Amino acid sequence: MTKTAWVFPGQGSQALGMGIDLLDVPAAKDKFAQAEAILGWSVTEICQTQEEKLSQTLYTQPSLYVVESILADLLRERGHQPDLVAGHSLGEYVALYIAGVFEWSAGLYLVKRRAELMDSASGGMMAALMNFDRGQLEKVIAETPDVVVANDNSPAQVVISGTADAVQTVMSQVKAKRAIPLKVSGAFHSHLVAAAAAEFQDILQSVEFEPAVVPVLSNIEPIPSIDAEILKQRLNKQMTGSVRWREISLQLPANGIQQVIEIGPGKVLTGLIKRSSPDLILKNINSAADLPVC
Repeated sequence: MTKTAWVFPGQGSQALGMGIDLLDVPAAKDKFAQAEAILGWSVTEICQTQEEKLSQTLYTQPSLYVVESILADLLRERGHQPDLVAGHSLGEYVALYIAGVFEWSAGLYLVKRRAELMDSASGGMMAALMNFDRGQLEKVIAETPDVVVANDNSPAQVVISGTADAVQTVMSQVKAKRAIPLKVSGAFHSHLVAAAAAEFQDILQSVEFEPAVVPVLSNIEPIPSIDAEILKQRLNKQMTGSVRWREISLQLPANGIQQVIEIGPGKVLTGLIKRSSPDLILKNINSAADLPVC
């Protein structure tokens, strides 16, 4: 059997129309109805017609969680199972659900509260750097207060996060092929959202975690674990900690993974994984049409 990892994308992968073809699937319709009862708004309505809302953290994160988890559940119904799971930022919540760490509704509740807190964490900025000098970047960040690497995505791509002045300083001093400010409300995955992270910590403690049925590679510590307490501690640090996706990509073949399936809209994660671990078989399930027949 081919050892397979399932990975789940985070904010930035959302797309208008995602999940709409799932409305023809009875099990998915039930999940969308449950989601509306928990969230107080319709995921399918947002995904179908409201592009501006879909790009807002408050709506993006729960919508991705619902659509990705439904696709993964449908894949499981067809007899497929992962040997390892991981998710990028928000996607880690889907990975934990698929690993059996918490119930689906508990996961959606956590994502809802996370999105609300992150949406209210204004101030600061984030920017993506492509094809840069890593040594130079590390030196400039070490010399510049209030800026960190928020996402270490691949050898050629990182996202930095911090105060506007600090981020602009790094962008001006580090030679990169492209440097793009991101359209986000706050400096996510940095100490600047510590107040929101502290509030979320209390919410996280209220949700019971079970041991994972498959190992999870966490964003802030990409070492496989099934231990419920370790996984909760790692998730607790995720909002202010860096997403170490480049290291996760390297850990996949190191743990015997031969194939990776990205479940959710877009192909961001498979694109990043290809840069770090080019020998893996990469597949994408963006919609119901991509699901295997059996």
